Amino acid sequence: MEKFVTMARQFRDGEDGAAMVEYTVLLAIITVAVIATVILVGTWVSGQWTALNAALTTATA
Repeated sequence: MEKFVTMARQFRDGEDGAAMVEYTVLLAIITVAVIATVILVGTWVSGQWTALNAALTTATA
């Protein structure tokens, strides 16, 4: 536990801690963008499949 406290103090006192926070924020932004993209593409693909299914059902009837 003492080693962790020492490392936390070093990050606080040095620029490494600021860089780590910046990279964490950047990672969070990228993660949110990827999740939003997957949701949007999934919704679009679902709509395309629904339209294709409806067209095939109409064509065979």
